[in-house]
Amino acid sequence: MPVQILAHMGDLFEWALSAAVGKERWHTSQPSQWKQEQQRFFQSLQALDSFLASDGELKAPIERLMQGPVTDAFTHVGQLAMMRRLSGSPARGENFYVAAIQVGQVGADQPAPVQPFK
Repeated sequence: MPVQILAHMGDLFEWALSAAVGKERWHTSQPSQWKQEQQRFFQSLQALDSFLASDGELKAPIERLMQGPVTDAFTHVGQLAMMRRLSGSPARGENFYVAAIQVGQVGADQPAPVQPFK
């Protein structure tokens, strides 16, 4: 089930990018192995991030992109976090307000937490 959620999140970011460039399409992918879905997730997130940071004309309202596919993906992040906790492997919390956040830093390689929760 977690791999299905991750695959759906990749679908969401691919859909958001297709709407952003004016060629909106939805595709429900068949989940692959976890590692491949993880790579696809980060690739789709990077592609959307790169387009939004570019000078490309945005063909969809940013409010709809944020309130639709991006917010949907946040919901699924919460599901995955809950599943980890229930399985006995919770993710350690972090204060994201003081995190080392940089524009374009959307890949799997992230800086160490600045202020992890104890």
